[in-house]
Amino acid sequence: MTTGEPLIVLDSVNKWFGPLHVLDDVSLSVGKGEVVVVIGPSGSGKSTLCRTINRLEPISSGTITFDGQPLPAEGKALARLRSEVGMVFQSFNLFAHKTILENVTLGPVKVRKEKAASARERGLALLDRVGIANQADKFPAQLSGGQQQRVAIARALAMQPKAMLFDEPTSALDPEMVGEVLDVMTSLAREGMTMVVVTHEMGFARHAANRVIFMADGKLVEDASPTEFFGNPRSERAKDFLSKILTH
Repeated sequence: MTTGEPLIVLDSVNKWFGPLHVLDDVSLSVGKGEVVVVIGPSGSGKSTLCRTINRLEPISSGTITFDGQPLPAEGKALARLRSEVGMVFQSFNLFAHKTILENVTLGPVKVRKEKAASARERGLALLDRVGIANQADKFPAQLSGGQQQRVAIARALAMQPKAMLFDEPTSALDPEMVGEVLDVMTSLAREGMTMVVVTHEMGFARHAANRVIFMADGKLVEDASPTEFFGNPRSERAKDFLSKILTH
């Protein structure tokens, strides 16, 4: 799966929000085709870590490189980076006044200057891939939360990104919809998409991740395979965290 060549590299990254040290000297390398799941208690810095990778959150010190290039600060280069790093959030952020298909084709046409016909064709193929091709002409409000989140994934994929970031993509969903979104993410992982996923879904971490990163208090505490992490966590923090979530 992985080529061993890093696509995303964070080196001694620090981030402060005023006096709060939310990322504390974080170093992490994600190989091409690797699926890294980031877990940890609330307020541990997981979402901030995810958001620094496409510079939605600027860092205070350290360096981040994507595909061998340092993250650009602003302008066209930053827009290009963002088109190469797909992002799926807790909230779906779809355009309410546009159809599902329009939501998916807007980026490729506007940003990548793709022809409308080919963007449409690929958009339909992506909606099919996430299992909602029959909803193409509906508007977001007509879809369930799980369907909207699958549209958001299709929309990110429409930009043909080199990596996908998922920031708690299922935490705003009703429990019965979580599975349909995780299924799409699992199939993406199997197809070799480079993914960084912040989630509370331990089943997904177990089955789809190549590596599990455990964060606490802004620090990267453990970095292990799912088998190792869930079977034999090394730190007290991780043991404590797992005992709280896995016993219910």
